Amino acid sequence: MLRINLLPHRQIKRAERQREFGLMAVMAAGAACAVIFLGWQFLGAQRDAQVERNTRLETAIAALDKEIADIKDLKDQINNVLERKQIVENLQTNRSQAVVILDELTRQLPEGLYLKSIKQTGNLITLEGVADTNARVATLVRNLSVSNWMESPNLVEIKSLTVNNIKQNEFTLNVSLKVQKAEEAPKKVGAK
Repeated sequence: MLRINLLPHRQIKRAERQREFGLMAVMAAGAACAVIFLGWQFLGAQRDAQVERNTRLETAIAALDKEIADIKDLKDQINNVLERKQIVENLQTNRSQAVVILDELTRQLPEGLYLKSIKQTGNLITLEGVADTNARVATLVRNLSVSNWMESPNLVEIKSLTVNNIKQNEFTLNVSLKVQKAEEAPKKVGAK
């Protein structure tokens, strides 16, 4: 019988398998390192892209905040201009108010009655005067109650005096001005 020594063959095969295993382990470790490196690079790129987006958004938010502050300033300026416009319109409406009041008083005063004092505080006018009879004062109150410019006459006081043997009635009367509203500006047709 022949004896064949297979030991070196087995050792060679075992050594070859160990070399293949070592090579495979090194290749697996290299592939793992490559995957880890690529994953690290991918995540870093994603992080950098997100940081860039966040920076861009923060810049845009800061610009919008500035624009909002500018818009608020513009709204404040518009409100100031509108308030001034309203004041000018009120002044325009009330520009001839003193003349109208005096004209209306002269139209409504009955004969035998004259005024000593006219005071205006806001929309309240205080009239002080002298009449030869109480009926003249009552006529003045009636005339002022139907006036186009005045309303709510209120007789505060009436006193009877004798001056130079002439009987006179001194009176104090409050009357309110009717509020005259400024005409609204016509709206533009087709305005957006």
